[in-house]
Amino acid sequence: METPVYKFEPHDYDTVYEPAEDTFLLLDALEAELDTIKARQPSLCVEIGPGSGVVIVALSKHLPAGQTHCIGFDLNPNACRMTQKTAHLNGSRVDVVNMDLLAGLRPTSVDLLVFNPPYVPTQPATTAHAAASLEEHIDEFRSSVDVGQTLVHAWAGGADGRVVTDRVLADLPRVLSPTGLFYLLLLKENKPEEVLEQIRGMNLRGSIIKERRIRGEHLYVVRIERSERK
Repeated sequence: METPVYKFEPHDYDTVYEPAEDTFLLLDALEAELDTIKARQPSLCVEIGPGSGVVIVALSKHLPAGQTHCIGFDLNPNACRMTQKTAHLNGSRVDVVNMDLLAGLRPTSVDLLVFNPPYVPTQPATTAHAAASLEEHIDEFRSSVDVGQTLVHAWAGGADGRVVTDRVLADLPRVLSPTGLFYLLLLKENKPEEVLEQIRGMNLRGSIIKERRIRGEHLYVVRIERSERK
């Protein structure tokens, strides 16, 4: 899938995660999966934390407008505005909701779920050591040490980089439809094989469908679905 047009103003770089290698890996994985996704005829497509909006907008351009409703959920109001802007620039219909993760969704309602989570392993944010740990990574993400907390939350993932991811996985059996698909981006330090083992106890199954090494990182895209499809 081609990367949608997006436009950052100077102040946006401090509060919204700019598309980077992990974004493009997720786009490549979704492009390879388009036939599989379309065969499931998704009615509701949700991206958690769309940030710039390029992933959910790209999907909206390749899924039937009259069949699939695309929504982005983001806790960051600036990211919500940026996603709306990206959708407008590309003539796409994408709704955006300022909310935390999946709590507002009805059971078994999501047919296609996408998440590029905050995945960098960091110390708990309650200690002085945590602040230093976060600042160590800021240059790597092309920001400065006075970056806003909102942008820090876009990449700081807590223990094993999985604090937010594990919250989503715990809620996945509730929200995923019987034929639903979940595409999740993980870092090697997030222990992808452990994640796959963890979901087996939730009557879910998953596999690594794409991986890439970039700038000292090893990234994976995992596809997850119910063990038994109805």
